This record gives sequence, structure tokens and C-alpha cells, in this order.
Amino acid sequence: MWRARRAAVACEVCQSLVRHSSGIQRNLPLQKLHLVSRSIYHSHHPALKLQRPQLRTSFQQFSSLTNLSLHKLKLSPIKYGYQPRRNFWPARLAARLLKLRYIILGSAVGGGYTAKKTFDEWKDMIPDLSDYKWIVPDFIWEIDEYIDLEKIRKALPTSEDLAKLAPDLDKLAESFSLLKDFFTTGHKLVSEVIDASGPLLLLVDLTETAFRATDHGSESDKHYRKVSDKEKIDQLQEELLHTQLKYQRILERLEKENKELRKLVLQKDDKGIHHRKLKKSLIDMYSEVLDVLSDYDASYNTQDHLPRVVVVGDQSAGKTSVLEMIAQARIFPRGSGEMMTRSPVKVTLSEGPHHVALFKDSSREFDLTKEEDLAALRHEIELRMRKNVKEGCTVSPETISLNVKGPGLQRMVLVDLPGVINTVTSGMAPDTKETIFSISKAYMQNPNAIILCIQDGSVDAERSIVTDLVSQMDPHGRRTIFVLTKVDLAEKNVASPSRIQQIIEGKLFPMKALGYFAVVTGKGNSSESIEAIREYEEEFFQNSKLLKTSMLKAHQVTTRNLSLAVSDCFWKMVRESVEQQADSFKATRFNLETEWKNNYPRLRELDRNELFEKAKNEILDEVISLSQVTPKHWEEILQQSLWERVSTHVIENIYLPAAQTMNSGTFNTTVDIKLKQWTDKQLPNKAVEVAWETLQEEFSRFMTEPKGKEHDDIFDKLKEAVKEESIKRHKWNDFAEDSLRVIQHNALEDRSITDKQQWDAAIYFMEEALQARLKDTENAIENMIGPDWKKRWLYWKNRTQEQGVHNETKNELEKMLKCNEEHPAYLASDEITTVRKNLESRGVEVDPSLIKDTWHQVYRRHFLKTALNHCNLCRRGFYYYQRHFIDSELECNDVVLFWRIQRMLAITANTLRQQLTNTEVRRLEKNVKEVLEDFAEDGEKKIKLLTGKRVQLAEDLKKVREIQEKLDAFIEALHQEK
Repeated sequence: MWRARRAAVACEVCQSLVRHSSGIQRNLPLQKLHLVSRSIYHSHHPALKLQRPQLRTSFQQFSSLTNLSLHKLKLSPIKYGYQPRRNFWPARLAARLLKLRYIILGSAVGGGYTAKKTFDEWKDMIPDLSDYKWIVPDFIWEIDEYIDLEKIRKALPTSEDLAKLAPDLDKLAESFSLLKDFFTTGHKLVSEVIDASGPLLLLVDLTETAFRATDHGSESDKHYRKVSDKEKIDQLQEELLHTQLKYQRILERLEKENKELRKLVLQKDDKGIHHRKLKKSLIDMYSEVLDVLSDYDASYNTQDHLPRVVVVGDQSAGKTSVLEMIAQARIFPRGSGEMMTRSPVKVTLSEGPHHVALFKDSSREFDLTKEEDLAALRHEIELRMRKNVKEGCTVSPETISLNVKGPGLQRMVLVDLPGVINTVTSGMAPDTKETIFSISKAYMQNPNAIILCIQDGSVDAERSIVTDLVSQMDPHGRRTIFVLTKVDLAEKNVASPSRIQQIIEGKLFPMKALGYFAVVTGKGNSSESIEAIREYEEEFFQNSKLLKTSMLKAHQVTTRNLSLAVSDCFWKMVRESVEQQADSFKATRFNLETEWKNNYPRLRELDRNELFEKAKNEILDEVISLSQVTPKHWEEILQQSLWERVSTHVIENIYLPAAQTMNSGTFNTTVDIKLKQWTDKQLPNKAVEVAWETLQEEFSRFMTEPKGKEHDDIFDKLKEAVKEESIKRHKWNDFAEDSLRVIQHNALEDRSITDKQQWDAAIYFMEEALQARLKDTENAIENMIGPDWKKRWLYWKNRTQEQGVHNETKNELEKMLKCNEEHPAYLASDEITTVRKNLESRGVEVDPSLIKDTWHQVYRRHFLKTALNHCNLCRRGFYYYQRHFIDSELECNDVVLFWRIQRMLAITANTLRQQLTNTEVRRLEKNVKEVLEDFAEDGEKKIKLLTGKRVQLAEDLKKVREIQEKLDAFIEALHQEK
């Protein structure tokens, strides 16, 4: 009995040991404990969650205490007397093996500690590599953007928290001491128990081994742990804070560099440096074919029969809303009862990662998920519609092309047409109704076009106009899909729901269709979103009697089912017709190429744009040739043109009035005054006008001059238009007149003739000017008095009565001049009366004004002849001029005047030539380039200026080739998709 009690006490002690070992606490960090000491702690403590794998040296895992069921231990009954000694060699062998394993474990722990100490010494010997941190990749320094180090630092346990998790070594030591004393004092009892039960021997051996390992490890490291744990934790926290601040500064620097690099990359992308070639989708390729076909003039009986979905319906029937539901965005302008669709809108739907829209002729993308971009898109569509509509019209046949991409969109091409109207209201053009009908018929008469007929379900079906139009275009209903909108209102307002069923089944209309659908396009609020409309539509049909009573089938309702059906029908029609259309364009291309070879065998096929580029290069070459004109040629032309412009003023207003004076002083004074006035007011302006006209004449000469065999008359209209527009835009430099005024004034002030050569040149210039005036005067007198007796006899011409009067008056005035050759330039009143009476005595009635007019020409001829005689006398007057005409009856001041005029003309021509070659020719070349650039952007201008059969044939040939190439590429992609 006593042995049983002692065994029970031993079991209780072991159980207490197990309980104490699972709940021991001590204020020491778990990381600083010795491995053997750490292994004694309970491995399944709820607060101990270490990421590293648990060591297989724990007391619990390798102790037989965890495997023994002590409370079920049964002691063998004691038998007195001689008992043979039992052989427990398997138990002794297991005990020796366990001792050996713990010895190996202790050696490993000691070796690990020694290795750690050696590693710390090596770490201190490693040099500081902070100066080489630039070697580390840049993305390492961006960790702070994705990992919040501050939160991690706060989430880490403090030294107090770690101490709470550490095991209580004092309590553990007390428990092991108690167990050791117990086994020491009761060694005999334990031996007897071991004799009775072999497994307890394992417990004793394991306990002794654990005591030795614990005493050896704890006493050597206890002081080190207590001193260094808190310091290491503080050091780690300080290093963590320092590292975080360092990363923060690095990340700020990298963020700034990243912004600059991103800006640089975007700029390169805008310049087209880094554009990647993306493979076009099938629907985009097909849309491009339709865009080219829309601009193609259908010659040679090649019609556009490619499929597209044509959306037609009465005005305000909801066709635009249906199209918006299919496109999943409110993209069209809206108005209450007002016509908003004023021109066809071609919408190409395709699938893409982002919901965006863009026009064919623009690179701007509208984000359809943002209300600002949606409003801007609706405004842009409205502006384009109003721009297409010509003055005096309400609608336009010109098409607006729009591409819409987004996730889940069905791929197809739809054309939204203006709503069909029954009555033309105020503000509309009188032909609006007929124009809408013609536009609708033009799209629906395509045998491969899918007609999406939209009918308003909230109004009486008998009021519909579009159903009759659709039945005319597609009487058998092979390509028509009927859509009934506003079914929610129809269900409320219609007394008999079976009427809606009749409409859906097509029993109320003469038209036939491939399919019939019923949709709901919202509650009538223009601000509703697509998601709200879709939810309302699905909710309505879920609760609708039309579905519950089987009047409608599930596949006939909602715009989603409608878009799927339309897309399937569209692609089926495309696959059936696209190859036939491609074959027709191949035949058209062959006909066009044959016609070109027969008519223009030696000319390249240049379309209108290519011809314009060729003409542009020729025009620029001709403008550049202006700079090759020699200075001598410029000055000769300018001097001659300027004298022709000012000669009348010089002779009539300066020379003749001054020549009427009596002495040289008065002559020079009069000349100086009149030259000063002329220079200040008229001469610079006249010179600039002459220079500008000369530049125009030279430019026109180069533009219109034939180039021999290389000349192509197809460019003549374009060159003339460019010349006129460039001249119209060109303006002479405003400061030219001011500089010319100073130069001309100084030239006219100079009276010094340095040599005889200049004197003779002045006389020659004067003689030419006077002879030209004398010739003009004689021609005027001849026209006044009629033909002389030679012409009357030779050419059988007679004088008129008026010419006879002028002739008699001329003869009478010439008699007066013969009597007084120094007569002044004007007749006195008594002289006029005398001449009139003399003529009346001979039976010639004459008016005083006629006498004055005749006197002007007669006296002018007399004066010019006298001046020419005086000019001949002055040929030998250079000697007297050098002596200032002292002691000489010969005065040649008029020669000096013409020398001053001649010198002014030469200096002015030289100045204008410099302005032309240095400034104005370049400015004219710039204007020509601007005009050509404007013409290049104006398609209508090019069509107007480059005309002819050759141009039109090349245009058609280019478009047909482009259409055929795009169709072939589309067919190839279509086969690959199959």
C-alpha cells in the first residue's frame, strides 16, 4: 500500500510540473534566452506566435512526461519471497540514447552561441559601405511608397511586452529543485517503482539530464541577458527610426526625379518618338472602310453595299436613347421636343479597357465615365451638326463619325438618322421633311443595311410614319428589327395589354421584321444615368404583366438582349456580303487602270493632293528665282517705271511753271519750292508704289512664263490664285517711305555737276523727256483737228465739223504766236475776243472754252520746240556752268533741273532695289508659303483650282485602291478570327 501511495505522490508531482511548465512567466525577453531554457517553455502558449520553426529540443516534445498517462498507471501486486531478477535492457538502452541526444543538443547550443559571437566580431571588421549605396537599384528606395514603416514600428512589441512573453525562469528553477529533492530523498522508493514499472526509469534519466543542461546554460548567460536586452531593443528602435528618415529623404528625391522623367517621356510621346504600333481591331478596320466609302463618288456603277445598322424612327420616338443604351453612355445632345439630330451620326462600337469616345478627325479622347467629358462631347456633336447644316437648311446629309470604346460593348457600326417628321413647323426650312426622307432612303436602300425601326409605344401606332417608310424599303422584312420603346408608359396607358402584344408581333403594321423587341429607355428624366435606366428597365420587366402572362418572351425585352441580337445580325450580314463587295471594287479598279493607260500612258497617277504638292514646289522655285534677278536689271526697271510715273508732274507742275519766269533766280526759286513740296507729300509714296508694282510684275512674269515641254497647264489656275492672294496679303514696310523721303530730299538739293559726261547725260535725258512730250502733244493736236491733207487724199478720210472748227482756231492761234514768240502761257480776255471775232468774220462760230483748249495744245507744242532748241544750245554750256553763267547770255538752269531729277531717280532706284532684295522678296516668299499652306488645308479650294478629267480619274483610282486594300485586310482578319 505504501508503495502505491508513493507512486501516486510521484504522479502528482509530475502532473504539477507539467502544469507549471505551461504557465511560467518572467520579465525577460524571449529572444535573449538560452536555447535550452527557451525549449522548456510551452510551445503552444497563445501569446507566443513566432514565424520561425520551433526547435525540436523542447522539454515537452522529447520528454516522456507528455506521453505517459500517469493517472492510468497500474502498479503490479507485490509478491513476497524469492523473485527472479527481471532483465530491462531495452529501457536502459533507450535511456542511454536519450542522454546521448541531449548531450548533442547541448553541444549544438554552445556551438551556436560561439558561432554568433564570432559572426558579431566579423561584422564589426567589415568596412562601411554607405558610400557605395548608389549601386543599389533605385526601386529599393521606393519601398516607403508601398510599406508604411511607421505603422510597422508602432506594431512591434516593446521591451515590456516581450518580457511578458518570456518564461519565468525563477519558478521553473524552483519546480526543478523540488523535483530533484524528491527524487534524491526517495531514491529507494523510485528504484522499487522502476522495478515495478519500466517507463518511470525514462522519466528519472530525462529529468537528471534536463537539470544538468539547465544549470550549465542559465548560470553562464544570466548576467549577460539581464544587462544587454534592454540596450539592444533601444538600439534597434533608434536604428529603425534613422532608417525611416533616410528612406523618406531618398523617396522625396526620387519622387521629384520621377515627375521630371515622366514629363520628358510624355513630351517624347507627343512628338511621336515612342509611339507603338497597335493592332487594329476588326470593327475599327471595318469602320475605316465605311469612312473611305462615304467620301467616294460612286462612279462606274460601284455602290456602297456594305452593312451598317441604320437607326430610323419618328421624331422623339426614343431612337437616340436606344442608341445611348447600346453605347452605355449619354453621348448625344438632348432637348424637349426639339429636333436635336440634324445630321447622320455614324457610331462605331468596339470593346476596350476604358470607356472613351473620339472623333475620326480628332485625337482628343472623351472619358465617358466623367460628366464633364460627357457634357463636352455632347456640345462638340451639337457644334459639328450646326456646322454641317448650310444656311437656309434644317438638316444636313453630311455624316459625323464617332468611335466609342468600352468594356462589354457589342462590336458594330450604327448610324443615327434625323427623326422622321409629319409636319414642318416654324423655324424649319420648307424642304425639311423631304430632305429627311431622302437621307433615310439613301441609307435604307442599301440591300445589306440592317434597319433598326424605333416605334414609340406610348402613342397610337396609327400615328407612326416610319413604319410605312421601312416597309417600302424592306417589304419582306429580311433585314429589319422592330423596337418598341417606352413600354412602361404603354402598359400604364393602354387599356388592353394584348394591343402591345399585337404591336410586338407585328400584327398592327403591314411591315415585317426579323425580330421584335420591347425596351424601356428611362423615366423621362434627361439627367438619369445609364446604370439607373438599366436597373429601372430590369425591375420593370421583372414585375411586368407582359412577361408574367407570356405576352412577351424573355429574349425580346431589355436593351441588352437587343444589342446582342443586333450585333449577331450585323456580323452575319457582314460575313455574307463583304467578299462580294470586294470583288465589285476589284472590277472597278481594273476599269479605271485601263482607262488611265489608254489616255495618259506617259504620266504618273497623281491625285489632287500629289498634284498640289508638285505645284507647290514649282511655285516656291519660281519665288526663289526672284532673288536671282541682277541688281542692274532691278534698278533699270525701277528707274524707268518711276520716271514714267512722275514725268507728267515734273513737266507740267515743276518745269513749265518755272520756265515761264523771266530770270534764272526766279526759276531756281520756283524749282526749289516745288521740289520740296513734291518730296514731302507725293514722291516717296509714288516710289513705293512703283517698287511694289515692279515686284508684282516680275513675280507674275516668273509665275506665268512657259517652261517649255515641262509646263503643265493644269497648274495655271492654282498659280494665278496663289499669286493674287499673295499680292493681296503683302504690304510694303511702313518705314520705307520715311527713309526714302530723306534720301530723295538730299539728292534733289544737290546741284553740282562734276564733269562733262554728267552734263551730256542730263541734256540727253532732257531731250528724251521733251521729245516724248512733244510727240504726245502733236498726237493730241492731230486728234483735235483731224487728218491733214495727205491722209485725206491717201486714206480717204475727212474731218468732222468740230475738227474743222478746231483747225481754224489752231491756225488763228499760230498766227498770234508767230507775231509774239515769247507770248506767256495764258491768253488774255481781249486776245480771246480778238480770235473769236476773226473766226466769226470767216463764218466760224467758236466758243471761248474751245479757244482755250486749243491754245493749251498749240502753246505747249511751241514751248517744247523752243525748249528743244535751247537744249541744243546748252550742249556747249558746261564751261559757262562751271563759271556760274557769269558774263554769258546762255543760261542752262533747266539742264541742271533735269540733272537733279535724273540723279534722284538713280538714287531712289538703288534704294528700292536694296529694299526689294533684302526684305520684300523674302516677305513675299513667306506670304506665298502661308497661302500654299492655307490652300493645302482647304479641300474645297483644291477641288476648285485643280480640275479636269485627269485629276478626277486619278482621284477615283486612288480611292478605289484604298477601299480594296482595306477590304482585303478586313477579310483576311475576318478569316483569322474564324
